[in-house]
Amino acid sequence: MEIEEEAVIVNSSRLKSVVWNDFDRVKKGDTFVAICRHCKRKLSGSSTSGTSHLRNHLIRCRRRSNHDISQLLTRGKKKEGPLAISNFSFDQEQRNGDAVSVVRTKFEHGHTRDGLFNNGIVNFDNRRSRLDLARMIILHGYPLSMVEHIGFRIFVRNLQPLFDIATFDGVEADCREIYLMERQKVYEELDKLPGKISLSADTWTANGDAEYLCLTAHYIDDSWHLKKKILNFLTTDPSQTEDMLSEVIMTSLRNWDIDRKLFSVTFDNYSTYDKIVSRIREQLCQHRFLYCDGQLFDTRCAANVIKLMVQDTLETASQIIHKVRESIRYVRSSQATQEKFTEMAQIAGVDSQKCLNLDNSFYWNSTYIMVETALEYKDAFPLLQEQDSRYSMCPTVTEWDRISAIASFLKLFVEVSNVFVGSKYPTANTYFPDICDIHLQLIEWCQNSDDFVNSLALKLKSRFDEYWKKCSLALAIAAILDPRFKMQLVKYYYPQIYGDSAPDCINIVSDCMKALYNGHAIYSPLAPNGQAEASQVGGANNDRLTGFDKFIYETSVSNNIKSDLDNYLEEKLFPRKDDFNILNWWKVHTPRYPILSMMARNILGMPMSKASLEYVFNTGNKALEPYRSSLRSDTLQALMCAQDWMRDEFEDSKASSSTVTLALCYDAK
Repeated sequence: MEIEEEAVIVNSSRLKSVVWNDFDRVKKGDTFVAICRHCKRKLSGSSTSGTSHLRNHLIRCRRRSNHDISQLLTRGKKKEGPLAISNFSFDQEQRNGDAVSVVRTKFEHGHTRDGLFNNGIVNFDNRRSRLDLARMIILHGYPLSMVEHIGFRIFVRNLQPLFDIATFDGVEADCREIYLMERQKVYEELDKLPGKISLSADTWTANGDAEYLCLTAHYIDDSWHLKKKILNFLTTDPSQTEDMLSEVIMTSLRNWDIDRKLFSVTFDNYSTYDKIVSRIREQLCQHRFLYCDGQLFDTRCAANVIKLMVQDTLETASQIIHKVRESIRYVRSSQATQEKFTEMAQIAGVDSQKCLNLDNSFYWNSTYIMVETALEYKDAFPLLQEQDSRYSMCPTVTEWDRISAIASFLKLFVEVSNVFVGSKYPTANTYFPDICDIHLQLIEWCQNSDDFVNSLALKLKSRFDEYWKKCSLALAIAAILDPRFKMQLVKYYYPQIYGDSAPDCINIVSDCMKALYNGHAIYSPLAPNGQAEASQVGGANNDRLTGFDKFIYETSVSNNIKSDLDNYLEEKLFPRKDDFNILNWWKVHTPRYPILSMMARNILGMPMSKASLEYVFNTGNKALEPYRSSLRSDTLQALMCAQDWMRDEFEDSKASSSTVTLALCYDAK
């Protein structure tokens, strides 16, 4: 559209849309043209055309400097409220507790000297947007290479032409920068903890022979909330010796400055970890960092010992389970076979509505479901074999009895595993009764007259006994610190487990409980008579009067002054409730039991099981995504750790807000 000399520039002061700050409105006769002041492009300036096309042009205008983009989104006249867009970022301090929040913002209303509406300035920040992109990649586990995907680049370019999209190397550097910032926050949090820290170690695998060691800190914070943070995600070499791995762990603890705060470590139930734990314990005991010489230091994962017993069960019964699996496969092989089997089930009087399904080899609980369902149809399979000569995999009567025993094994393991991952408050006190039930059931199974069942039960009990030897003391003490049970739960289970030896075993638990309490009392700043300063056990000050502190404490005991522990055990049990929150109970009762509450904080924070819901029934190991296994080791650690920390931060934000809102609010006058 050509503009001739006689064209007249219209005075824009009467035009109320802010878009006219960037356009000249030119009139020739009855025709109006809007000319961009930046690129001189001509568009329709008619009042009937509106201003949307002008806004869209300004957003994409390459010659336009970095003006306030929010002005382009402001629709309507002065009397209409502006579209308020907050200064949103992923930063927790700016989010003020909301996981995602675009909040109503009130701008200063006023007029410029030209009489135009001024709705404030929110300039585009390229650096902050790059960090937000990196945070998004970390939080959701997106591949770093997404910044080089053509579709993503086109999307971002159309969304915000001013954004300078980072390269792979650039976003990798941004992620490492975020990791360092988040690491400092975690470091300060761990440094200020009032109690001890327990450590768990997980082995991860990836394509090929790559192996990784994930170290996670578990603790109860000052507000009595159970927390965990990944500290390190390290690439390991299978050729590394136990001494080398123990030194890797100790180096990690020193780098985080928590070696003096360590209370326990939790590994899987493999003998290869015994020497590693022993080496770490020796070093910590040399500096007197551990209570009771580390008597509760070595704990093993409860979910892992169940998983190993399940593996033993499935391997021992593999031939029988194979028959069940092939029988179901045959029944499902054709519509005619399914109809014939349904007919046989009716003849056999089977009263079940369940469908026969094959198991998933990656999840052992699916094998239990398959076996349990097959047992309900066990009378129909022999009838099908009589009617169909092609079916030859029907288990015998004896094998069905053994399948029933196997199903009872798996049922117990499934139920207990569900308790482990389904607990609302997965503190250490919750494990003792279920572990004791497994112990009692194994004792009963070992007395089975069937050689197959008896042999399998003995194998399972042998593996369980190794776990029980290491963990029973910690499990029992954690249960005692549950005000609903105290010593009574130990006195209930131990006679069933140990028989005539129960009194001696109960005394061992009681003596350890007292020793732990005395250890906390000596080094507690809350202890009576001011016998200790506020420092960790075996602090670096090497106070030579520690023995005097112990003397003062023992003197108070000899004078028959009741301790927190005595008062706690003598008082009646707290009523059992399903929604009982033990951490809240101890938080409320800390003034009443100042020393015992310190001990409870350390004991209840121990990770007696490491498995999460997604892995508890998984038959394999934790595995990295292929794209992550190809990353540099320092980048991989940055992504894994930062993702864990940020997710925890966002979960806390969700918990503090009943709803998470993402909205653009109009502030109408």
